[in-house]
Formats: sequence, structure tokens, C-alpha cells
Amino acid sequence: QVQLVESGGGLVQAGGSLRLSCAGSEHIFSRYAMGWFRQAPGKEREFVAAVSWSGGSTYYADSVKGRFTISRDNAKNTVYLQMNSLKIEDTAVYYCAADGLFVTMDRRGDDMDYWGKGTLVTVSS
Repeated sequence: QVQLVESGGGLVQAGGSLRLSCAGSEHIFSRYAMGWFRQAPGKEREFVAAVSWSGGSTYYADSVKGRFTISRDNAKNTVYLQMNSLKIEDTAVYYCAADGLFVTMDRRGDDMDYWGKGTLVTVSS
């Protein structure tokens, strides 16, 4: 049973922009906070950004603050990650996740309620 599906990944030059989307089922978007995580080659998966169920609160990893923006449209059951000023070090598989504990999504590693399968973002020089 597919719960979350990411899209929008691809190849982009450094300094460019991409927007990722994650579509999910209504029962997830009606009650869960949403987040984006990423895993670079040879590294552990890390937190990128989170948005509360209402969309009214967000927070970010320091490495993306000021460049990335997370948002959600509950009517469309979709969460977005707008990525601007991309750097080579942003290259990773990006995953969306849903969880009931918004305020601690940045510190619980893989302990999320739902995960998507990921979408690859490659930033070239």
C-alpha cells in the first residue's frame, strides 16, 4: 500500500532551483506533520525540513536555511520542497516523511511513521 510518493528530482546545475513534491493519502495529510530528509552517497540520512499539520510552522536544517522552503497543500494532499541556490553538496536522494511529532522530526533519525521511496537530486558544477 503506497502512502507517500515523491517527484520532481533531476539534474540541475549549481545555483539552480528545483521543486520537489510528495503526494500522499488523505488519511496521512489530515493528521500528520510532514518532513523532507535526504541521504547523500556514503552518508546517513539527515533531516532537511519539517512543516506542521496546518502548515503554519516550519523549521529547517542549518545547511538549507534561507535556500529551501517547505510548504504543504492539504487540499491536494501534497507537500513541497522548493530548493533554490542549489549546491553540489545538496546532491542526494530526497525522501518525504510523515510523523505525529512535529517538533522532534529533526532528531529521531529514521523513526518516522511513514516514508516515501525517494527521488534523486543531482547538482552538477
